[in-house]
Amino acid sequence: MGSELNLAGRKLVQVALTCRDLDRTRNFYRDVLGLPLMFEAGNMLFFDVAGQRLMVGLSETPDRPIGGSYLYFDAPDLFALAEALKARGVKFTGNVETLQRTATHELKLQFFADPDGNALALMGMVPIG
Repeated sequence: MGSELNLAGRKLVQVALTCRDLDRTRNFYRDVLGLPLMFEAGNMLFFDVAGQRLMVGLSETPDRPIGGSYLYFDAPDLFALAEALKARGVKFTGNVETLQRTATHELKLQFFADPDGNALALMGMVPIG
């Protein structure tokens, strides 16, 4: 097994989602969430998420549901970031959840969605106190 080619140790270079409206999607990810738009190609938008590429492409099958995956954004400043996103119209679902506690931090999580219903979340080790 040791010398056979596999995916161990390889970086994940791109995550892909689908959408129904490219203009609305561009506005949400670039203008509301503040992600840099790297480029557009055909019916696809490519955003930079701290060196990770996020591709959001126009759904080619309108009858197929959008979603099924979750994207978690690192947010040690979860509360301040959530307030800033709320001010830009982001609607969070449910309350902030605490998933883990250490002596100094709590792993916090809060969900929201893009305009097409793709599940997104803020997740971060938030300092206690």
